[in-house]
This record gives sequence, C-alpha cells and structure tokens, in this order.
Amino acid sequence: MKVAVIGAGLMGRAAAFDLARAQGVEKVGVFDIDEQLAKEIANKYGDGKAVGAKLDAGDEAAATRALTGYDAAVSCVTYKFNPGLTRAAIAAKCHLVDLGGNNDVVNAQIEMDAEAEKAGVIIVPDCGLAPGMVSIMVADGIAKLDKAQSVKIRVGGLPQSPRPPLNYQMVFSAEGLINEYWEPCVILEDGKKKTVNPMTGLELLAFDGIGKLEAFYTSGGTSTLPDTYEGKIDFLDYKTIRYPGHCQIFKAMLEIGLGSRQPVKIDNQPIEPRAVLKAVLDKNLSFGQPDLVLVRVEIEGEKDGALKTIIYEIVDRQDSKTGLTAMMRTTSFPAAIIAWMAAGGQITARGVKPQEIAVNPSIFLPQLKKRGILLTIKE
Repeated sequence: MKVAVIGAGLMGRAAAFDLARAQGVEKVGVFDIDEQLAKEIANKYGDGKAVGAKLDAGDEAAATRALTGYDAAVSCVTYKFNPGLTRAAIAAKCHLVDLGGNNDVVNAQIEMDAEAEKAGVIIVPDCGLAPGMVSIMVADGIAKLDKAQSVKIRVGGLPQSPRPPLNYQMVFSAEGLINEYWEPCVILEDGKKKTVNPMTGLELLAFDGIGKLEAFYTSGGTSTLPDTYEGKIDFLDYKTIRYPGHCQIFKAMLEIGLGSRQPVKIDNQPIEPRAVLKAVLDKNLSFGQPDLVLVRVEIEGEKDGALKTIIYEIVDRQDSKTGLTAMMRTTSFPAAIIAWMAAGGQITARGVKPQEIAVNPSIFLPQLKKRGILLTIKE
C-alpha cells in the first residue's frame, strides 16, 4: 500500500517514520511547501521507502494530483487546510486522516460526508492524541458497559523537567496551543451539549512518578464525542493537564488581549497580538528538552447491575533512540495507524466519519503497544 504524509513538520516526520515501518506499506510520499525539507525528511525518516516532493497544501488541484495513486494520506498541516485537502482526497479517491484541532473545520468536513461516501473513501478528521485516540478509548470503554454515565478525559504534553514561570515547552504549533486556550469548549452535562469557557474548571490531580498537576477546560479535545453521545450518556468533558500554576499565568496573558487577532497600532504599524504571542512562545519556550505525555480517560457506568469504572492511562516519554518526542509519538502514530488501517481495508465505513464510529478499538489499541506506547486499562 502507498500512503502520503502532507506536511514535513514535527508531526509529519513522526507519521512518515511510522508509516515507513508499518506492515504492508511499500511507499510513503512526504509533501511540503518546502521541497528540500520534504526530501530531507523522506531520506531521514523514510527507511528507504519514502520520497519527498513539493506541495502547497492550499492548492486543491495540486493536492488532488499529488494524492492520486495513494491509498491513504495523513494531513499534518494546520487545520485551516483540511477542508480543501478533504475535497482533494475525495477527488483523488484517497482515504484521508488529519490531526484536526478545530471544531468548525471538522463540521465543515462532515458536511462532505455524502461526497466522500459516493467516492468510496473514508475521511477521519481529528486523529492524533486529543482530539484523537482518546475518542477511540472512550468508544471502547462505553462498549464494555451496559450503561455509561460519565466520561472524563485528561491529557497533557509536558516537559520532563519544568522551567518556571509557565512550566511548559512548545511541543506542537503555537497557533494550536492558543486555539485550545482561546476557543469555547463543548461538554455534555445532563445528557445535553453545553459550552464552557476555556481555562476554567481548574482541578488538581496526580500521576504516579510525576506528582501533583492541574487540569482545566480547553477546546477541541472532545472533538465529535458530544455529538456522538448526546442523549446517550449524562456527562462528558475534556481537560488539559499542566504543572500547577500554568493556567493562572497563561489565562492572564489572554485576558489582557494577547490572544486577539484584532491588530493594535505600534509606531503606526498594525500588529496582531496573537502573532506576537506565537513568536514569543516559539522563541522562548522551545527548549527542546525531553518531554512526556499523560493520558487518563475515566469512564463510569453500570455493568451487570453494579457500578463500574474503567480507566485508560498512558505515560509516554521521549524516545531517546529515535529522537521522536512523546508528543510526536502519541499524536502522529495514532493518525498513521488509522491511515494504515484505511489503506489496508481495516476500516469499512465510507464518508466523513468520526473515529469513535469508524475505527475498531480492538484493531487500533494493540497497535499502540507495537509502537512502544504502553496503555494500561484498569477495570
């Protein structure tokens, strides 16, 4: 099978690395606006199976031509390109998964469900970590219960050695981080969808070997779960994990307007505050230190007349052998697995479908272990 990777950034590199080593994959195409970078990444991570080429992800006609002949593709570019890439994949009759991260974009993709189904392809948005594989864990846990009542998802990417004051380092795009902290969050409460403000609902929690942490509402992590399970379960929410104190400081920066896209004039030049914040974050928080990713999905409900709790938990650390960060591994590997499943005929659904509906957990979850991502399930 042949699989394409669109975007040669950090996540694209990990996707190319994984797909080049996946069973049955004979070719990996790495596409990027920077042709030289695409070729370098193909050579470095492609295990002799990858080729690099130039592609402007915003050029739908070019994307259609690039994807023609591939069985599946992984979009590792920013979410604004995904509606166009969805149209291109449908035209090329190529399955597509993406890293998502924006609810409005996903909804726009879902509107193309009929066209994708007619073309005989499966488009799975919001793959990755969260949004991403946590949705598959939720589907798996709910299926194990007679009646699920509550789902709590807690996820965080953190430096192994935190540095004050934010105790954080950039492990994915600054735009994506600000988006999570800025946009409204959708949860389920009393079985109905409800919107809550980001960076609220602060709580404390702990992981063995890590210590005390905090978690708070951020957008995007629930993906399509509130739509899928509205009226079926009472409560569902998603919070991002950080070291204590992070939320208070970052929230203050956003409250004074640093996340705004509305330009302010400085020396008669219009300057976008968010662009400044992105630049400052990338410059001052890109330490490149070893990271870790924490996942806890807690599902409560009834089984055989008794209350039951199922907990899915991952603690993943940067791989010193490959140099792949924990965030790269836990974001890109799940997306690559789903693309591999689609290319290999292990996803039978067609159209634009959320992964909690399209992806079989019994096939997907064991693939994590094969990649050294150790998932523990406590029942």
